[in-house]
Parts: sequence; structure tokens; C-alpha cells
Amino acid sequence: MLSVPQVCCSSAVRTRKATHPVTNPKTRLPLFSRGSWSEADRIGQILRKETVGGALLLAATLVALIWANSPWDEAYNSLMSTRVGPSALHLDLTLSTWAADGLLAIFFFVVGLELKREFVAGDLRDPARAALPIAAAVGGMAVPALIFVIINLRTGDGALLGWAIPTATDIAFAVAVLAVISTHLPLALRTFLLTLAVVDDLLAVTVIAIFYTDDINFIALGLTLIPLALFAFAVQKRVRSWWILLPLAAATWILMHESGVHATVAGVLLGFAVPVLRSQAAGGPDAGPGLAEHFEHKIRPISSGIAVPLFAFCAAGVTVGGFSGLRSALSDPIAIGIIAGLVIGKAIGIFGTTYLVSRFTRATLDAGLKWLDVFGVAMLAGIGFTVSLLIGDLAFGEGTQRDDHVKVGVLTGSIVAASLAAVILRSRNKAYRAIHEEETRDDDHDGIPDIYQGTRDEKA
Repeated sequence: MLSVPQVCCSSAVRTRKATHPVTNPKTRLPLFSRGSWSEADRIGQILRKETVGGALLLAATLVALIWANSPWDEAYNSLMSTRVGPSALHLDLTLSTWAADGLLAIFFFVVGLELKREFVAGDLRDPARAALPIAAAVGGMAVPALIFVIINLRTGDGALLGWAIPTATDIAFAVAVLAVISTHLPLALRTFLLTLAVVDDLLAVTVIAIFYTDDINFIALGLTLIPLALFAFAVQKRVRSWWILLPLAAATWILMHESGVHATVAGVLLGFAVPVLRSQAAGGPDAGPGLAEHFEHKIRPISSGIAVPLFAFCAAGVTVGGFSGLRSALSDPIAIGIIAGLVIGKAIGIFGTTYLVSRFTRATLDAGLKWLDVFGVAMLAGIGFTVSLLIGDLAFGEGTQRDDHVKVGVLTGSIVAASLAAVILRSRNKAYRAIHEEETRDDDHDGIPDIYQGTRDEKA
């Protein structure tokens, strides 16, 4: 999906015929790098799709909250508890479970595609460039988890099971907030946010597989490898026929669900199986987009425009119970730990890790940016919604009182984080606008911004 973030370029590469200066060993390197035009163009397309998906996500969440707190709340609850599916395959699941296990598998399939592409053919294949977003993602998960644990050490009754709830970042929600506040956030910072969010998703599904799996059916888990291997064989042979791939993917998902491991893990594994580069017979790596990018273009609109909003509609409908119910939910240490983790933990974890990386690598920010910008992005990453709600269901059980308090905590923490980030980033919008104009200037009208031409980025 993504290239490692870069701040805007310096004056040394602003003109079309500019060349890269000789690097002085004693000169501090930029903390971020802009990346190639092909990556920048692709990220721009992803951002546009995620913005639309984020708007649908917000709308679905709002509809669910209004319905669940209206006189017709019983109709919403009845709909969510409706069971559909073949019982013979143990798939007579409620609609809310189908949303969590089925629809989010599509979301995680796209995550798998993005990650594999970046580590195989994208900018993340360079360990030095991958280090920052990976470190920031780890820091952005570790600190919120620690804050939650500290707050709930004495809560008891299994409260610590929710330690992973505030560790996730919802990129669709975050990008939608950027669109709403109309900020011209530089591409480098957007890319940084997108990259760490995708790494965050991978770490989250790993946490789900390891820490939120109780009983494992090893026979079903072993059988999962059969359709998965056949799927991998088919895509390695560049098979694109949906009548072949969809049944294999469905069989993988069904067996993973039966094994006791959360079915979304199947989505990531299927994504990892798709080849990124074209074979030599098909023209090699320079012959155009590979199968992973082809699938991403096909599946991403379904994921961001249908799967994630429908999950939000099914997961976010918590009946608050008026002011007294809201006060009761927000007084629960679990909700407090989630809010503190999202608002404080994410900001400290991501910003602190980024700052430490800059200190140890002698990297510095470009003159056009300030550390306040990095802090604003770190605060924006505190919007944890989709995966946070999923982990809450797994930790405390769907429909329980604690699960309701989790939803209130996630929604409250995400709103607070989004509001604080909006204030910080809007205060810097004048500087961002100047950077945006520089990054999009195209005097020769050839479709490629001048800033990417005359440098090694042009053909990167």
C-alpha cells in the first residue's frame, strides 16, 4: 500500500533540473522522505477511496447510534441477533457476527495485499525506510496497552482482557476527519499515518490470533492449509477467475472459523498469498501492476465502501440509556482505560517513538515541518474504531454490559482524539497549504509535479 513517509523536499530539488546534493556525513538526514512519483500517485488514489469509505463509515455509525437509542431500539437489537447461514457447517451466525467475522475478513485481505506489496516491491523493502513506521506502530500499540493495564490493575473480573482494545488505529475514520477539517496535510505525513496504520492492522490481527483464541480445533486448522495452498497455487499461476478463487477463499475462511482462530486471520493469509511482481513470462516487474495491485483495485472499494461501513453499523449501535447511562459507562475503569489509551497513549507512543528514532539516527525534520505536526498526526492515530470494537467483542462477549461500555469508550476516545488532532492540524494549515502548492506544481502540464522531475524520484 504505502511508502514510508517523507517530508516535503528541500530547495535543492524544487526545480525540474535540480540534482541531489552531495551528502555530508555530518549533516543530519531528513526524518521522512518523499518517495517516488508512482508511490505518491498511488497513495493519492488510496486516500480518495479511503475518504469516501470514511464518510460512509461515519454515516453508518451515526445511523446505528440513533437507531439504537430511539424508541425503535428493540428492532435494531432484533435485527443484529437474527441468525442466518447453514447450521450443518456451524455457520448459523447472527448478523453482527457475520459482520465481524465475514466482512472484516475482506478488510484484512486488503491489508494483507498492501503489506505484501510494500515489503516486496514498495518503499518498505528498504529496512532503513521501513524502520520508522514499524517502530511508530509498535510504540503506538505498546503505550496504550500499558496505560489500560495500569488503570485496570485492580478492576478484576477479567478486565485486563481488554488490554488490546485501545491499540488499534482506524485509517478510514482518520482520513475522513482530515477531509472534514479540510487540512492540506502534506503527503509525507499522510503517508506516515497510512503506513503505520496498516502495520498496526497486521499487529492487531496477530494479537487477535494469539491472545483472543481460546480453544483450537487443530484438525480444522490443519485442513485450512489445503484450500489456502490451492488458492496460493492458483494466484501464483496468475489465475484471475473468480469462480475458482472465491470458493477456495470461502473454504479457507470456513475452516479457519471452525478451527477457533478468528476468521479474519484467513483474510490476511489469503492476501499474503497473492504475488506482487509479474513473472518473467508476463513481462517481469517492469511490465505494469502485478496481481496484488490488480486485486487491491478491485477489492478496496468493496472493503472501504461496503464491508467496513456495514460492520460499523452492526457494531456501533450501543444503547447508551440517556445521561445516566452515559455517566455510568464513562465511570467504568475499562472505558476510562480505553479513552486514556486512545487519546494519551497513542499520542505518546507514536510521537515518542518517532522522536527517539530521530535522535538515534541523527535525522531531522524538513524546514517546512515542525514536531507539532508529528504530534498532530500521532493524536489523529488515536481514532480507534473498527478493530477496537472487534477486539472489545472478543474480550468481553458481544452484547454484554462491558461490551457496551467498550463501545462508549471507543467512540468517546475516538471523538476526543479526532477533535484535538483537528485543532492542532488546522492551526498549521497555512504552512500545509504552501507545501501542498509546491508538491502539486506542474508548470509543464505533463501530469507529473515538477518536484518529482529531474531527480532519481522520477523513475523510482
